[in-house]
Amino acid sequence: MSRTARRSAAASAALSAALAAALAASAFLSAPAASAHGAGPGTEPGQGHGQGHEHADATTDAEAAFIGADHARAHAERRSAAAGAAEYPQATRTASLAALTRSQATANKAFSAARDGRFAEFFPSPDFGVHVAQLPTGKVLLFSFERVEVNPTKETGPTDRIGRTNAGRAFLWDPARGTGARAFKEVRPPTVLMPDGTYVPRPAPFFCAGHAFLPNGMLAVFGGNAGGKGGSGAKLSFVFDPWTETWFRNRDMSVGRWYPSVVTGADGRQTIMSGQSERGTGTPTPVVERFPAKGLPVPWRTYDIPAGMAVERFRADAPFRNDYPHLFSLRDGMIYGLGRDADQQWLFDPVAENRTALPRRPADFRGYGSAVPLPAGLRGPDSVLVLGGDPHDPNTYKLSGGRWSTERPRAFGRTQDDTLILPDATLLTVNGALSTRDYGHGPFNPKADLKYRQTELRDARGRWRLGPAQRLPRGYHSNALVMPDGRVMVTGDELQQIANDPDIRDAMDGSIEIYEPAYLHQGGTRPALDRVPGGELAHDALFEVRSRTASAVRRAVLLAPTTVTHAVNTSQRHLELAVTTVRGETMTLRAPRSAADAPPGYYMLFLLDGRGVPSTARWVKLGHR
Repeated sequence: MSRTARRSAAASAALSAALAAALAASAFLSAPAASAHGAGPGTEPGQGHGQGHEHADATTDAEAAFIGADHARAHAERRSAAAGAAEYPQATRTASLAALTRSQATANKAFSAARDGRFAEFFPSPDFGVHVAQLPTGKVLLFSFERVEVNPTKETGPTDRIGRTNAGRAFLWDPARGTGARAFKEVRPPTVLMPDGTYVPRPAPFFCAGHAFLPNGMLAVFGGNAGGKGGSGAKLSFVFDPWTETWFRNRDMSVGRWYPSVVTGADGRQTIMSGQSERGTGTPTPVVERFPAKGLPVPWRTYDIPAGMAVERFRADAPFRNDYPHLFSLRDGMIYGLGRDADQQWLFDPVAENRTALPRRPADFRGYGSAVPLPAGLRGPDSVLVLGGDPHDPNTYKLSGGRWSTERPRAFGRTQDDTLILPDATLLTVNGALSTRDYGHGPFNPKADLKYRQTELRDARGRWRLGPAQRLPRGYHSNALVMPDGRVMVTGDELQQIANDPDIRDAMDGSIEIYEPAYLHQGGTRPALDRVPGGELAHDALFEVRSRTASAVRRAVLLAPTTVTHAVNTSQRHLELAVTTVRGETMTLRAPRSAADAPPGYYMLFLLDGRGVPSTARWVKLGHR
């Protein structure tokens, strides 16, 4: 035997001995790791991380001493998957996915792709997609948490965890590379030491954070889970740079935030509100913070990397009783904070730093549901449509001019839904459930009422109609976004992804569905957008684009990219652009009037023909420093 082989054999023997000791102490393989954890603020917590979790950590620690922390963690995940597969067999998952595929096909026979669109693709993803962001590089960022449970009848989130199993993860999906495993790239969060009593290094547990885009296209992420009974707020502050595909850490916030909201204002700075504090669930923080602090420059250019930058406290407080309020910066430059409680609707002045009350919303408490700034033509949005969040109320509610009105209802009430603005200014609702972890047949039962899988479509006159069904029911932690090619990406809900995983043993935990709106099924040639300016576009300025189909173009539209979690999407925005001249293949367009109409940053520019069919978008940067 060679010296290398002897060393390898000795190391293997030592590892086996260490593992045997650890396993004998814990009986890990004979009992699944504890998994009854709370699902986050507003839900019933479980029994904590328990004895099984402590033994699992002991086993992983023993392995880590010999093969490294990353390999040890992977081994622990495989052991957990094996235990979970025994409780919830692969055959059950396979049969469930097959049944959903059949029922989707049957239900969608009643719908026409040319009128209602269609679901065209379904494929595995390495992440649950609790948070998603459409980046200006064309790639999609997905991030969530490390898998801690593979039995979907138990709490699948690591809310109560402390130590290394309370960890985040992140991936990029590049649609240009297709839908296979090679189309995904891991972009691991920075390693942190959390103040949870263990101080064990792990990828930052930034799931259930808040996020919004900066003017330079980077994504700022605030908060996360510090762990403990029911979860608690982390003070974490990060920026993801899509240009270098790297995470950067900033100085911590002054308070912890678990389920906060973030919005980018007209000056490019971000306002951060709400979230459960570092003291744990049931302690929402009223402190409002701003990033970057006023004395620091706003990251503007693609190479302006905000690392080590600080937040500062906003003078007014925001005492939301419940987390994840909807925040919008509208055309008047004010920030609208629409709380889940009917009496907590507020207006924030980012210059004077004060708060005034808005009228009480007509409906009562609403859980995780959608809110959308309605398209308003050439100007920025001046009204918001609130919908979903209450399975017993199908109505939609509009805030405009400081007054509420009840608008046309959808077919039925649902919560955990996601509503998107499409390039043609229509709205699309996907996802939904009866309540957190309940799809119509009781909590933690993966079976779902078919109606929650149906999409809904709202036309330009505000009329709703049901659309085709998606394959998976997706409720809590579900998400969706509009891609530059006009398609819609649907993902999220780790419980359903685990329950319908075609191979629970591999590393592809999640799934993505692609919906093609009706405008992609009109026949004929789509408009072309061949060239756009490469530099910054000043507000209210004229600029030229090239289109070989310019004579067929009737509309030019800016659509802000989505970054969304828990049905909270503060970045959506739709603006029409004035087409001033068309000469051959050259079109002259006018940018939005002001930064209040369209906050600075990257937008998708679409050209639409008379049928409402959009081109594939090109990215433009709005706002001149």
